[in-house]
Formats: sequence, structure tokens, C-alpha cells
Amino acid sequence: MPPPRTTKPSSTSRAGTGSPAKVRTSRSSHRESTSRRVPGPSNGSCWTTRTRFTGATLAAGRAPGRGTRASEPPASRSSRRLPPFLSGCGTTSGHFRRCPLALGKDFRLPLDAHPVRYAAHLAPDLDAGAFEGRIELEVRLDKPRRELILHAVELTVDRARLRTGGRTIRVGRIEPDAESETVTLSLDEEVPAGTAVVDLAWRGKFSPGLRGLYRAGPVAVTQFEAADARRVFPCFDEPAFKARWSLQLLQVPPGAATISNGRVVEDEAGADGRRTVAFSETPPLSSYLIAVCVGDLSASEPATVRGVPIRTWAVPPKRHLTGFAQECASAVLPLLEDYFGQPYAYGKLDQIGVPDFEAGAMENAGAITFREVALLLDPATAPLNVQKRVAEVITHELAHQWFGNLVTMVWWDDLWLNEAFATWMAYKTVDVWKPRWRVWTDFEVGKGAALHLDALKSSHPIRAEVKNAQEAGESFDAITYEKGGAILRMIEGYLGEERFRDGIRLYMRKHREANATADDLWGALAESSGQPILELANGWIRQVGYPLVSVSERDGRLVLRQRRFFSDPEAKEEGPPVRWLVPIVLRFREGAAVREQRELLRGEERQLALEAQGKPVWVLANAGARGFYRVAYEPALLRRLIEALPELESEERMTLVSDQWALVRAGELHVHGFLRLLEGVARHETDHSVLDELVSRVSWIEHRGVSEADRPALHSWIRRLFAPAASELGWDAREDEEDERRLRRAAVLRGLALVARDPQAVEEAQERFRRLVAPQPGRIDPNLLDVVVAAAARTADRVRFAELRRRAEEELDPAAKRRFLHALAMVEHPELVPDAVQLSLTDVVRMQDFPSYMGTLLGNRATREPAWALVQERWTDVRRKADSPMLLRRLVEALGALPERRHLKEVEAFLAAHPIEGAKQAIAQTLERLRMDVALRERLVPDVSAFLRG
Repeated sequence: MPPPRTTKPSSTSRAGTGSPAKVRTSRSSHRESTSRRVPGPSNGSCWTTRTRFTGATLAAGRAPGRGTRASEPPASRSSRRLPPFLSGCGTTSGHFRRCPLALGKDFRLPLDAHPVRYAAHLAPDLDAGAFEGRIELEVRLDKPRRELILHAVELTVDRARLRTGGRTIRVGRIEPDAESETVTLSLDEEVPAGTAVVDLAWRGKFSPGLRGLYRAGPVAVTQFEAADARRVFPCFDEPAFKARWSLQLLQVPPGAATISNGRVVEDEAGADGRRTVAFSETPPLSSYLIAVCVGDLSASEPATVRGVPIRTWAVPPKRHLTGFAQECASAVLPLLEDYFGQPYAYGKLDQIGVPDFEAGAMENAGAITFREVALLLDPATAPLNVQKRVAEVITHELAHQWFGNLVTMVWWDDLWLNEAFATWMAYKTVDVWKPRWRVWTDFEVGKGAALHLDALKSSHPIRAEVKNAQEAGESFDAITYEKGGAILRMIEGYLGEERFRDGIRLYMRKHREANATADDLWGALAESSGQPILELANGWIRQVGYPLVSVSERDGRLVLRQRRFFSDPEAKEEGPPVRWLVPIVLRFREGAAVREQRELLRGEERQLALEAQGKPVWVLANAGARGFYRVAYEPALLRRLIEALPELESEERMTLVSDQWALVRAGELHVHGFLRLLEGVARHETDHSVLDELVSRVSWIEHRGVSEADRPALHSWIRRLFAPAASELGWDAREDEEDERRLRRAAVLRGLALVARDPQAVEEAQERFRRLVAPQPGRIDPNLLDVVVAAAARTADRVRFAELRRRAEEELDPAAKRRFLHALAMVEHPELVPDAVQLSLTDVVRMQDFPSYMGTLLGNRATREPAWALVQERWTDVRRKADSPMLLRRLVEALGALPERRHLKEVEAFLAAHPIEGAKQAIAQTLERLRMDVALRERLVPDVSAFLRG
């Protein structure tokens, strides 16, 4: 490993998702750093001082004032040292009033004022956890006005003025509104239409959670999506307001890396060694795409691709793990340029591994931020699934540089335009780069999660109404990403790859550096293809749910019927039936030939003749698994299809198993038939993706669908499923073994050792764990590490628990660190359970990992009850540990692992008593899932018992 080093600073940073919190105003406890200075206005003219809010007023969520005067600042305040650019001006005190406009939670900025250019100065103090800023904001005003409204939350605005037409207009009052997260600048005289420059100076504190500007180990970093730029800069914090940004960082410590969206154009040290770092101006960007990163980071060796310098950043001890990310970005950037027909627009590309990060990654223009586990790895020791996942995340974020950054949604109801396209494009591009990885099988796994979520009554359309940025945060889910990506893939299959690509290129040309809507995309695709795409597409993105397509034969013709599919057997459609325009690709075998036939299912039913001379041997109604729908075959058609399983593609076999399980959950297929299907599939299956699907299904049944009395019999049945393949594959891989065989071994041994708990397999896993942690580690196929560590954790004693904890704390490789951390939550020894549960609230579990760690505890039969008790009894500490809207939503979803009816009642009561702002949708979906899973468990337990005894 190379020695840690501090590199020359570079420009880059941004990340995440989060929902806005209440505005908190200045309090007397706010301390101003006297050692950090932000340059003042060039002409030295007077600024308006804002009287500070009382904390009590804002804590109650009201706009300050309403006829009352804010508390006067203490006398000592006037003698406090101010930065030079804030000093020498008179102050204006006065009372605050609510803005005359109707603000409130759903307030959106008026469209008659537009930002043109931000010239921002920011002085972050990592030691104090605070920052100071100043901005010169050029705005275009469409009509005269006496006030200007900006977004700002938890900022203390100390000075404000406005310049226009060579004169300065005084800001008489600075009026914040907590609920709308805005600040209104009330001017002493009317400002004419035209261009004006707003000068503002402010202070703030680092956020305690993972949004705004926050501390992540040795790094201060920003995460602004959806609406947290306002926690750092007073700004127009909505995606429609694109503007150019010129940023300067002040008082930067010697040796600290500095990264933002632009290139570093100036880096000068003062007499005290502290530096001023200036970045080049950006192309027009929405505020959520701005990034700042300052701290102890080290960069990879740069690569230059088509004139674009690329670097990957990590904390110094992890610099040796940056090579794969460099290789991936260097390979896919040209592929994306070629696909879009547009060059990369942001001059340089920095990829930053952040030690604590809310989302997986964030597409800040030219300065992409990542969780370390989504960026850093050693290809020599990383399992293939980790390499694929990192490549998919990197490519997803790079695709955003065009789809999302260069062309941006108008409002958050079109968030799916960004995320669905980047999801689909990532798999498409990685498949070109690494075809042997067969990443479309991974796409099918994600699509399966979206199908499961979208079968709930509490689901939402891909394009749903979003009233405010907090609601936008709730849209970061499998519907927006995976369902949206699946719909795009389905449309591409319908139009053809070239016509679809030509439509995307047209869309990019028309809306470059501007904003666009879904209808703009459909219009470009229709123009390029000549197809009426609007009707087809809007039905899928504007309607909630998806169809169950039933396939039967009648008088020699194929009959297709559709209705909305629900996982809940008791759920019914409300109102007029929802129907889709369904593009269906049929595949069938006639004699020795396999043919395809494309059809559109419009309305409830369609009868059609297959283009065959006689009766087909078998018919598949979702060829290539491209359709976003479930399929139910009549028994005769299903039998013929099962007999032909080896002739189907792996994605088709995986989808068939997934669809049959969905029908079991919905009460439309008896579990006995499904279990017989698994026996038939396992007998001859050689594809890892299908085997993974089988393991996931039997794991759910083992976890929730069997009684304790029948569990040993179920384990024996699962062993019989996987033992033949395990015997053939063994535990040790050859040096030259192909990837598919390695992944197949991992799937089979997961089923055998972790689900069936086969004693011999468990012992083999433990032997390999002993090799792994030996002073001279033995060789283990990286693809088996998850199985080996999990099996060892379940039987851990105190010595092994201590070893697992040491590894979780000391590992540099992020995937290995995560593996050992979650293993601590898998322990089953009664003496270790309290330690594993209490560990969740310590620094060993970082904030970003808390929901998944808690989810592992809740899914473990040994730790479930004490973990659930901890959530209830120490809710204040739990909330603090998951101090961001996205993490809280993930924590709510983790409660879905609780299996019993009493748990359902307890969760319902607990969430009712402890409301969580910004998690309304997650709560509704989790409770619906719990109700269904409890009912399914009660239905399956006797049926599984009868199967095992029959």
C-alpha cells in the first residue's frame, strides 16, 4: 500500500438526498470565527444588518414577528469583531413580519426573477463546525418589485443590499419564514425590471446529519439534493433556476484538498499559510448540483480521456483502492459521449469517496460524491458482484452529467427523468464495456424489487405530483429508479435501439443547458421514430401499478387479458379499471425454429393468432424479460413452458420464477405448485442469476413461512435442492475458472450453508473463515466471502465476535468493512446478542450504515426482539443516529422484517405515536407490506407443513 500523502488540491464535490428541516435562525450562542475572513464588497458601500431571531419563535415553526419584536441582541454583540467585509456599516433594527405572499410548506419561488450568475465565497471551519459566506448574485427581474425571495434555512444573514443601474438600494428588512425555508429581502424602494446584483453575507453551522454542509471524518462535504443547497447558500433552490456558479473557498488549511464543480484556477497561501482557492465558472447548473469538499483527501494518478482529466479521491489510507474507479470512468466516459452525441461539458471529472454519505452517490457536475463502498475496491480481492455494483454506480452518475445536469427536470415531479434514465443507461453502458458480466441479469433483480413495491396499493406513479422538496425526497425509490428504467428499456425494445438513441440525441440538442419535461422527451422520441409514443409512455409513467397479463388458448388462438396486479389478495381496484397499452413480445417454438412476434395489448382483452403453421410447442409472453408486467399462464401452457426451461434465456427463467412467487403471494397460485417448480428448476439450472432467485425465494419461506416444528424438515428439503450442484462445484475455484461458475458456486453454497444450515457446509465455511483471519491468510475465492463470514458469525463466541468487531473497525476496503460490520448483527449466541444490539448506537456503526445494520438485527431471529425493543425505548437516540430524511425512511422500511401479527400491531402503534416528517409514503408501504407478509405467513405455514409431510 502506498504511503498516505496529501495531494495538490483539485476541484470537485457534491451528493445526496434529503428533505428540508425548519429554518433555525441566529441565536446568541452562535459564535463567529475571528480568524476566518470573507472579502467584502468592492466599493465598500453600506449593507443592511438583520436583527437576529429568537430561537423559541422559530422552534415553534412560525415566522418571527406577527406583531412582536425579535429579541434585541446583547450589548456585547456590537463590540464583537466582525469580518472586514461586514464591518463599518450601520445596522437596521426592527420587528419582523410574515411576508405578504402566501408562503407555507408548498411555496415555490415566483418565476419573474431568475438567477443568472452566483459569485460565492465560502469559508468553512472544520474545527468549529461552522462557516461564513458572501455572495454576489446577479438576477434578471421581469418586472419592478419591492422585495426578493430566496431560499435559506438555518442561516444567519447578517448583511444584504442590492445594486442596479449604478446605484445601491438598501434592504430595509430581512424576513425569514421557517415553513417555506425562505428569506424575503424587503427593499426601501422599488427596483425596476432588468438586471440587478444582490450582495449577501451570512453565517451557518455544519449540519448534524448527512445533508447541507457536514463533517464526514476528516472531510467537510456538501450534499444538496433535493433541497439542501439553501442550508449553505441563500439561493434559488429549485431545479428550474439554472445559473452559472463561480466559487471561492477561503481560509483553507495548508495541505487540505479542495474540490468543487470547476477547475482550480487559483490557489494562494496567505502569511499564515491558509489558502484562498478559486474555481472556474460552471456552465448553467441547478443549485442541487453544486458541490464543495475540503479536507484530508488524496487523489489517484490522473487519467486524461478525450481531453478530460479524471481523478478519484479517497482518504489517504485508501488511495490504493482508486484504480478500478479510474479504469471504469475512463472506459465509459467516451461511450456516453458517443451515445448522446454530445461532448462531456464540465471540463474535468473528480470522483470522491466520502467516509459517511447518505445516498449511494451524487451526480454533482464534474465533482461526483460517493459512499466509499460504491467507489473504492481492489479488483484482486473484490467479489464480482461488488465490482459490478461499483461500475454500475459510477456509470449511473456519469450518465447524469448529460441526463440531469446538462438537461435538467423543471420540477421534482420529473425526478424520474434523471434517475430512470441514468439507471437504464448505466446497465446499457456497462454491458458494452464488460459484456461477460451480463449485467442485465442484475437489472432484473432491481426490476423485481420495483415490481414488488408497485404491487402495493400504497405505491405511486413514476411521475407523481410533488408539492414540495420534502415530498421529492420520498420519490427516491425503486419506482423512480428501477421501474422507470424498465419502462425506458421496454420502450427502447418497442422502437428499436437506433430510433430510441436518435430520439435521445434530439432531446439533448433541443434542451442543452436548459430544463425539460417528460413530454419533451416523448416528443423527441416520437419525432425521431415516427411512432405515437406519447400515449404508450404516459400510461406507464402517470398511472400507478402495472398489469397482470393472463395468457390462455381458445379455439386455436392466443388470448391475452390484463388487469392491475396487487400482491394483497384482498386489494381491489377503486374507481374505473386501470388499463395500459402493453407492448408484448411473444416468443414461441414451432418445430425446430424459435420465433418472436410483437403485439400491443390495448384494453382488457385481445385474441390473436400466432404467426405459426401449427400449434407451438411452447409460448412465452415476455420475451427477453423486457416487459414491466407479471404473466399468469393457464396450467397447460405453464406445463409446456416448464418442460422447455433450458430453451429460455436466463432472464426469462428468472422472471418466470419471480412471477410464480408473486402469484403465490397474491393468493392466485398454491404454494405446492411453486415448490414443485423450484424442484424442477434446481435440478438442471446452471445460471447463477436463476439460482440466486431460487435462494431468495426459499430464504423468505425459511424466514417467515414455516413453523419452528417444521423448520428442520424444510432445511432437509432445501439441502436436496442444492446438494447435487454443491457436490459438483465444490468449495475451491480453479485459477482459470470462469466468472459464471464462481458465481454459481456462491449462490448454491449460500442456499446450502446459510438457508438450509447444512452442518457440513457450515463447517466448510468456518474452516475458510479461520484461514481468512489467520496471521498468514489463506486463499479464498472472493465470491464466497459473504457466505464464509456470515456462517462464521452465526456460531461466533466472544473471541470470534471480538475479531469481527476489530475487522469492522480496521478494514480499509469498504466492502470488507461492511461485510464484517453486518456480520456482527448476525450473531446468535445469547451472550453476544446484547453486545450486537447496543453496538448499533456506537461510533462503530456509522450514520450511513445504521438503517441496514438495524435491518440485519431485525431480520435475525436471535436479535430481533431486543433490537425492536431498543428502537422503541431509545427512540431519541435512534432518531439522532439516523439524522436525515432518507436514513429515517430506510429505518422505517427495516421494520418490515418483523414477522408476527403482534409486531404489526406494535409497529402501527409506535409509528402513530412517533410521526416522522418526510416518511409518510415509506410508513404506508411498510405497514401494507407487514400486513400482507403476516397474512401470507399465516396462510403458508400450514400449506408448507403439508408439503413437507406429503
